[in-house]
Amino acid sequence: MLSYVLAGLALGSIYAIAAGSLVITFVASGIFNLAFAAMAFAVARCFYFLDTEQGWPLLPAALVSLGVFAPALGVVLYGLLFRHLRLRSTLIKLVATIGLSVALPPLINLIFGQLVNVTAPGLAPRPLHVFHVFGAVVNADQLVAYLGLVLVLVVGVGVLRFTDVGLKVRALVDSEAMTSLSGISPGRVSVGVWAASGVLAGLAGILVAPTAGLSAESMTGVMATAFAAVVAARLRSLPVAVLVAVAMGVATGVVQKFIDPESSFAAKAIPSVPFALMLLFLLYHAFRGQAGDVLAGGGLDRSIGTQSNAPTSVSTSGNRLRRLRPGVVAAGTTIVVVAALPLLMNDYWTGLVTAGICCGIALLSYTLVVGEGGMVWLSQISFAGLGAVLTAELATNRGWSPLLAVVAAALIVTPLGILIGVLTIRLGELYVALVTLSFGLLVTTLVFTQDDIYAYGIGVDIERPEFATDPDTFAYLALGTFLVIGLLIVNLRRSTTGLAIGAVRWSENGARTIGLSVVQTKVVLTALATFVAAVGGGFLAMNFQSTLPDSFNPFLGLVWLAVLVSIGSRSIVAALVAGLMFYLMPGIFATYLPSDFARVPVILFGLGAIAVAKNPEGAIAQIGHDLGGLISRLRAGNGTADASSAPETDPPRANEVSQQSRSEEIKVGGGA
Repeated sequence: MLSYVLAGLALGSIYAIAAGSLVITFVASGIFNLAFAAMAFAVARCFYFLDTEQGWPLLPAALVSLGVFAPALGVVLYGLLFRHLRLRSTLIKLVATIGLSVALPPLINLIFGQLVNVTAPGLAPRPLHVFHVFGAVVNADQLVAYLGLVLVLVVGVGVLRFTDVGLKVRALVDSEAMTSLSGISPGRVSVGVWAASGVLAGLAGILVAPTAGLSAESMTGVMATAFAAVVAARLRSLPVAVLVAVAMGVATGVVQKFIDPESSFAAKAIPSVPFALMLLFLLYHAFRGQAGDVLAGGGLDRSIGTQSNAPTSVSTSGNRLRRLRPGVVAAGTTIVVVAALPLLMNDYWTGLVTAGICCGIALLSYTLVVGEGGMVWLSQISFAGLGAVLTAELATNRGWSPLLAVVAAALIVTPLGILIGVLTIRLGELYVALVTLSFGLLVTTLVFTQDDIYAYGIGVDIERPEFATDPDTFAYLALGTFLVIGLLIVNLRRSTTGLAIGAVRWSENGARTIGLSVVQTKVVLTALATFVAAVGGGFLAMNFQSTLPDSFNPFLGLVWLAVLVSIGSRSIVAALVAGLMFYLMPGIFATYLPSDFARVPVILFGLGAIAVAKNPEGAIAQIGHDLGGLISRLRAGNGTADASSAPETDPPRANEVSQQSRSEEIKVGGGA
């Protein structure tokens, strides 16, 4: 038993280092760093490059990796990204860090090279020594993990409690505004915090590499486990986060004594425990009323803060109305071009275009729940996967018509979205994001890995409708479905329900004061979004003629969201463009460029998501703004300036008020 406890303690030590770093950066900056695993991979890859590939001695390689590269990485990322995020909304913070998590690993692989063998050494000398403690076996890697946690706790507590630097950090945590008034530069303190975060991420990455492997995917899964400890600590308590993380590691080790770790049950149950615990912690905090939005800083910071959940892409003047026509023309042109692509391409490229259209259908669910509702849901790809699996079950195993199976599967999945919507009503935005991510990871682990569903990664076969077996016809069927759902969303925006959704998005308290039910409004929206996601998943399965369960991984869903938000989360056409980019760009790079550039599209997706830190509205809104300004300047140059630049008389003033009223109506209803 002691051997299992000690093995679990080593794993718990790594969890604790990760959880501690996440808590410190959150309370100091208000940013929940979803790119922590990517930073860990970057530093661990640097250590592997120096220690294994260049043959450096262990100590110099560790000192350069953890003492130079890791803090430099934290400082650079702070300068490029994190310093721009403090006053942004939760959605923008999450999407930007998601973008970093997507872009950083392939960038690191371009610098150090792609690894074929992911087996990597840790900080213990090789060959690995084994020690016997009271009859239990402990290897040197585990011992280094214990020492690493002890060192982090001793140094961390010592610095934070008994040094001038620690006093400044604690002042920044309490209030950035008061810190500035005291003559301390919050920027310099934040640089130090993010440099330390880089070191902690690198230490966790190097320590976990011998067991999890040196790959971004494996580290992301392991580091995500630490989220449960952070949630248990309510994102703020460092001692609670460390204790829960250590307990989780020990429990994971002890469980393996009673369950065969090689069995299929263990492969599903053990990885699911942290995410199930995260859900339980979140719901516990919710029912106690302790899971609202958590803001960094003190009362002064909150009183002068400018963060808002309100849409930022809607202008309050009549100029917004005058920019609608170019936007409609651009949307119509985009749809016409997409419709022409199957006629101009061979079957391979038509298949990619169709996959992009089907993905666009699923992305419309993000348009609803994130763009219209302002709720940060990270489980839409899991609903799409469930829709694909149930569609295949009904169509292939039950003999249903594929299209009828898609609709029925979506109706079956929809209650799950409603249930999550009800359970998360009282949660803050960040907690909602973590709940939905945990749900997606549970679905992947417990459902998509079932032998009859996974089928060695191939999934379950599914045929297309009889009238749409050829690629071109199915492409137009998918495009028609996308347009129908898009028109329904447009009508929803203009309806009374759409106005209610806009009001709730702007201010829940304000919506309640005018008699709107926040619960009912959000539940309706989540039900529609879940249904649309499941339909998109069914179409993706029909396009590939198989469910392909690996294509519905929640971490891939983060890329979906990042691509969509970087283009425009509230634009219907953006969902279509994002879906096409997701499938066409990798195909173009793989076909026409050397294999070394195969990961460039992923880097571009990540950089696009990072760009939302400076442009939260997305690329389409920014382009529309620029075009509107250009048209206004051209009109002014031709002597047809706007009414706002003409001499003011009573009738134009009345007209201006009318336009402003219509603009405000659009603002509440979600725009065009």
